[in-house]
Amino acid sequence: MNKRMLFLLAGAMSAVIPAIAFAETQLTVYTAVEAVDLDRYKATFEKAHPDIKINWVRDSTGVMTAKLLAEKDNPQADVVWGLAATSLLLLKTEGMLEPYQPKGVEALDTKFVDKDNPPSWVGMDAYVAALCYNTVEGEKLGLTPPTSWEDLTKPEYKGHIVMPNPASSGTGFLDVSGWMQMWGEEEAWGFMDKLHENISAYTHSGSKPCKMAGAGEAVIGVSFEFPGAKAKSAGAPIDIIFPSEGSGWEAEATAIIAGTANLEAAKTLVDWSITREANEMYNAGYAVVAYPGVAKQVEHLPTDIASKMIDNDFEWAANNRTAILKEWQKRYDAKSEPKS
Repeated sequence: MNKRMLFLLAGAMSAVIPAIAFAETQLTVYTAVEAVDLDRYKATFEKAHPDIKINWVRDSTGVMTAKLLAEKDNPQADVVWGLAATSLLLLKTEGMLEPYQPKGVEALDTKFVDKDNPPSWVGMDAYVAALCYNTVEGEKLGLTPPTSWEDLTKPEYKGHIVMPNPASSGTGFLDVSGWMQMWGEEEAWGFMDKLHENISAYTHSGSKPCKMAGAGEAVIGVSFEFPGAKAKSAGAPIDIIFPSEGSGWEAEATAIIAGTANLEAAKTLVDWSITREANEMYNAGYAVVAYPGVAKQVEHLPTDIASKMIDNDFEWAANNRTAILKEWQKRYDAKSEPKS
């Protein structure tokens, strides 16, 4: 080989090597996390791991769960990051998750980690059922603020309550599952029958009822604590009420989809998702996070939210989810808002 050929070959290789060195792995990540939070998670992770890029696919919990199940035989996602633990348990029973024990998982509160070893999912934070009550609209109507779930069945609230549809919203499902675990199925259905009389609409978003209450479009929004705190910080005239009987809750959690071609990158994301740094970021909106000792008080929320959370059986909720939703839709779906 002459010198000119060697020179050309060396030049070609020097052009190729940087491209290989900086090749990016593109991770398709399905999520139900609030859209406003996704940019900061992506930016922080990608700064630490510039060779991995996150491509979000976002929708509400119910829609995302249905999408994943529909894609079972031809998975499109590499990772599910920020979906209800009950949804991930459902995927687990279908053999759709890749068990993985992320680095440092032993530091997490055990209620945020799948019981199998290695776990199929790991939790990030908890969203806890709460009521958003518009004090101005309530006063105009001469209403008394509720203090319990049972209060919501009072005739004075007829037409003034909105709550999420549990078939499309993880928040809606944690409500229904929570009531059943607290009271038993028969009593819970009886409560929902009475509550239904007072419901003006079932939304397809878990945060929308709080936003509607904050805007005065409803007096009471059955939602979770984060959007209530956010609306109150923005000046909405609402009180955030944790019902006296206790609150159902759900863990946002992360898992790897079985068969991903990007397994090592997926593991890297899951490792990062349970770090102290990531949990500190979750605490910006969630008062309860998986990493003990990290959570600081969120503005407008009490310090003892964890004490209001019921003893939640995720396995029971996941195993009964399909039957519960079928019955719920049969009884109450007529008041659901149109799907956009």
